[in-house]
Amino acid sequence: MNSLRKTFYVWCRSALVSVAGSVLVAMLSATGAGAQTTQLAPTPPMGWNSWDSYGTTIRENEVKANADTMASKLKQYGWQYVVVDIQWYEPNAQAHGYRPNAKLSMDDHGRLVPAANRFPSAQNGQGFKPLADYIHSKGLKFGIHILRGIPRQAVAENSPILGTSFHAGDVADKTSLCEWNTDMYGVDMTKPGGQSYYDSIVAQYAKWGVDFIKADDMSRPYHKAEIEGLHKAILRSGRPLVLSLSPGPAPLAEVASLRQNAQMWRIEDDLWDNWASVKNMYTRIEGWSKLVERGSWPDADMLPLGHIGLRAERGDDRLSLLTHDEQHTMMTLWSIFRSPLMFGGDLPTLDPFTTSLLTNGDVLAVNQHSTGNRIAYSDGNLRVWTAASSSGSPRRYIAIFNMGDTSIEAHVPWQKIGIEKQSGPLHDLWTGETLPKSSEIAVKLAPHASVLYSIAK
Repeated sequence: MNSLRKTFYVWCRSALVSVAGSVLVAMLSATGAGAQTTQLAPTPPMGWNSWDSYGTTIRENEVKANADTMASKLKQYGWQYVVVDIQWYEPNAQAHGYRPNAKLSMDDHGRLVPAANRFPSAQNGQGFKPLADYIHSKGLKFGIHILRGIPRQAVAENSPILGTSFHAGDVADKTSLCEWNTDMYGVDMTKPGGQSYYDSIVAQYAKWGVDFIKADDMSRPYHKAEIEGLHKAILRSGRPLVLSLSPGPAPLAEVASLRQNAQMWRIEDDLWDNWASVKNMYTRIEGWSKLVERGSWPDADMLPLGHIGLRAERGDDRLSLLTHDEQHTMMTLWSIFRSPLMFGGDLPTLDPFTTSLLTNGDVLAVNQHSTGNRIAYSDGNLRVWTAASSSGSPRRYIAIFNMGDTSIEAHVPWQKIGIEKQSGPLHDLWTGETLPKSSEIAVKLAPHASVLYSIAK
């Protein structure tokens, strides 16, 4: 009898613990407290993405070559992510667009896998694990692009969802389509098995050693349920995975949801190497400028600089069509705004000028280690941003932009930008030049040009 009582007591206690645990998980999920307890991106992520150079066609040897160059030339400046963009699962991907309804590489559970003809180390079920291991051996981190939803091919085959009694056809929303690609259907997250599908793909990525996911077709329009489902799957995977949402513009009204579920999100559609695209991005940046928080980064998109278009979706093999002034402006703007820095050019063929953009430690420090970043003054096409250093010696940063098509000669009193008086000489972070003390900031800027100064606080 005593033995029966003891057994019953143990059973009851276990049941109570189980119920309490389930309730706690539900409460965490409902309140948002289930988010990562440590920040995955305490500073804006810096890395390389294959899109601007290779579009859908990147191959394993090219990924490794770019990783090799990053490790040898850029890692010491903070560059660390190597990201394979869209359609790594398409064996016959081509430049300048997508092949409609292409046959994709997929496992028995409806999960996309690397095309073995382009990524030979992925054969025999290895997936991206060997490539991730290679990149990790360089002291770098590995990322991949995914499209929202479940492959239409998996739905046609009604693939079973791993670890469940459900199938692809049970969770697919055939009315939820990507407007520019035919690979996927959306997932109906109200259906049993919907979350399980996202759990299954992220578990696969975690097993491969992925560190970064760029999830596309997520935020224009804003697919809140699938974003939350992907975030939940990342938490359940147990691996620290940075989540980037595309394309833009992400809705300003969803900033709380964006911060809760992702580390970075695009604020505009694809950026390319022309001034109109950069100027349009500046407008988006002004709208988001007051909403930047540590660990949550509005993303002004990749940097189409250097050697791009090798086999891209847009344009042919070329050096960036932006002028040197425009490229300095882009790097200055992305830095003072604290956008993630994802370089799009081909790293093995870096030219000296582009290298100078990526290895200026003083400029990169503004991006990585500044605070209080704001628009301090504007007058027509003249924009002045200020910020302060958040590490190292106390300094102020001042970025001045000419967003117009004609030259500007401006005289900006210190008080206009919130500085009582000049405390020391201005240091030009791009040229290294030191300017003497003055009662105002005097600048002459060519069209689309900028300057970035630091001054002792």
